[in-house]
Amino acid sequence: MVRVPIIDETIPHQILIKYKAAHVLLKPAPRGSGVIAGGPIRAVMELAGVKNIVSKILGSSNKINNVYAVMEALGRLQTKEMALQRRGKSS
Repeated sequence: MVRVPIIDETIPHQILIKYKAAHVLLKPAPRGSGVIAGGPIRAVMELAGVKNIVSKILGSSNKINNVYAVMEALGRLQTKEMALQRRGKSS
């Protein structure tokens, strides 16, 4: 299980992840855009509760590796507060 940081119904920042031959790009989208994503990424994003996101599958078309790449990307997302806390600083 992965905790997904969601800010204004989207992810906090853009992320490009490589898992084996699969490359997945996830970008935050403005409110009202919806989930603009291909099959396996759309399913994961809807289950994670992300309402607005733009994504692109680059490289491999292997659905299993694409899902693993998305899960890795969601695990690496962090908010500004999380980054500051990790560095030992306050806002």
